[in-house]
Amino acid sequence: MADLTRFSQTLRLVPKVHWIVVEDSSSRSENIELLLSRSTISHTLLWRKTPPHYPGKGWLPRSYALDFIRNHFRDQKDISAVVFFGDDDNAYDLRLFTDYIRHVDSVGVWAVGLVGGAIVEAPKVDNGTVIGWNVLYAPRRKFATDMAGFAVHLNLILSTNATFGPFCRRKSAPETCFLEQLGITLKDLKPFGFDNDRKEILVWHTKTRNSGTKGDNYGFVV
Repeated sequence: MADLTRFSQTLRLVPKVHWIVVEDSSSRSENIELLLSRSTISHTLLWRKTPPHYPGKGWLPRSYALDFIRNHFRDQKDISAVVFFGDDDNAYDLRLFTDYIRHVDSVGVWAVGLVGGAIVEAPKVDNGTVIGWNVLYAPRRKFATDMAGFAVHLNLILSTNATFGPFCRRKSAPETCFLEQLGITLKDLKPFGFDNDRKEILVWHTKTRNSGTKGDNYGFVV
């Protein structure tokens, strides 16, 4: 609940956002439902348990969210919206949403801090064009970005069947698996954060872990 609460406080400050939350569960969590209601953020709460044949955590929830989006916007064209797969345990600067994501017209990419065993993972950019990736983990991937390092315009989502399916050959690289299905190349990517001398990180791949705390919760939701 700590991560979800923190993320909700960030999204409350973002104008014109709709938050799709997918629980990896066979039933809805009352505590999450209450948190979303209190947040006053426009939202949709979905839930579905990941079957064992999926490659890993997060694959089915993202696919389920994409199914919802496509069904909801099936008959609509030229919608000005962008899809971002935001993990609740990351740390976000508001400018990621207002200065980067909101201006994506196809696929946008940017640097992510503290990810993949590296201080920074970032697109390799030359004269405004992505030509490769500055990463330590699996650098030969065609789209070697983190989930927090890209966003896709809704029109591109609706024009393809790209998803995070169990059929993917890249079991440890859901980002590349998804982006390859969009039918794009590196030249189609729009890099953000490379147009001035000061390079800033606007999203960090953080994680909350139990530090070995003990004792009763005394009835509190933690």
